[in-house]
Amino acid sequence: MALILREIMRGFGLRDIREARDVATAFEIIKDNHVDIALVDHNLGDLDGTEFVQLIRTADDSPNPYIQIIMVTAHGDRKTVMEAIRSGANEFMVKPVTPLDLYEKLSACIERPRQFVRTGTYFGPDRRRRRDPVYRGPWRRKDDPEDGYAPDKDELAKSGHPTVIEG
Repeated sequence: MALILREIMRGFGLRDIREARDVATAFEIIKDNHVDIALVDHNLGDLDGTEFVQLIRTADDSPNPYIQIIMVTAHGDRKTVMEAIRSGANEFMVKPVTPLDLYEKLSACIERPRQFVRTGTYFGPDRRRRRDPVYRGPWRRKDDPEDGYAPDKDELAKSGHPTVIEG
């Protein structure tokens, strides 16, 4: 699979592609080089991919906790996806990977990077993919509006959420 991903990326014009077969080598590559995006297999062999992502995100000696990470796995079940998200992966791809899949995930990391969030139990990209115009919960993020946000009916219509009209 690594060879296929490498060739797809070469087809996109990427040239400086590094490959690691174990966690120690991957950590060293990230430490010794400017790495923009890491593709991490969920099954690393010596460590689970989600554990590696958590290590990169939270270890005191982490070379780059803000690196964009795309988790790649053969398992697309909800449990695996949620583990990857909770570990701090930016994106998630299920094998077999197509060039379009990889292009979309790379584009998301490059063109639409999400802010990072630190809580007592999580450090990684904001798990919210978009602002929900009908959100009614508490506003807790620094970039959230101070007094909340009340969408108008046009925004509600665009959101695809059901609109309730009272009166």
